[in-house]
Amino acid sequence: MTGSDPDTGGASPSGDGSIRRLYEEHHGPLLRYVSSLIRGDRQRAEDFVQETLVRAWLNTGSQPPGWSPSRAWLMRVAHNLVIDWSRRERVHTEIQHEHTLDQHMEPVDPMSQAVQRRLMVHALSRLSHAHREVLFYVYVLGCTGPDAADALGIPAGTVKSRTHHAMRELRRRLPEYAPAAA
Repeated sequence: MTGSDPDTGGASPSGDGSIRRLYEEHHGPLLRYVSSLIRGDRQRAEDFVQETLVRAWLNTGSQPPGWSPSRAWLMRVAHNLVIDWSRRERVHTEIQHEHTLDQHMEPVDPMSQAVQRRLMVHALSRLSHAHREVLFYVYVLGCTGPDAADALGIPAGTVKSRTHHAMRELRRRLPEYAPAAA
């Protein structure tokens, strides 16, 4: 053969190792093995098997002529894929559990919230329009300094200055929001 494989549309890394042959020979045993590792998620097991076979197929181009992946090699690749996935899932699960609402719930006091909101509105209303505007873009809309500057048509340094002065004025008007002195 000339390095092209009709089974794979002419894109085979090596002339003699087609993806179809890998699939037919190893799909069933790999699927059973991976299914036993992840306990029943058939779709995810299929994904791992496909990824394993694609990696094997791509690897045949860098191996000596006539090399074909052994079943043990394929199972090791599949095993490593499952381990990597489970580590990623564990990290995501731990992060999600750290930030669950149940752990951070505090009793809601509607009267206290109303008073705080009223104080904040009053303090904001005492700021200049330019200061309120820059706080809106930076803190409410979540714009970066340069993005707020573009939206407002002012230099980025002016956004920084106005944000600083507006926050200083809010801290002066709302002492309960000021950071505690060390």
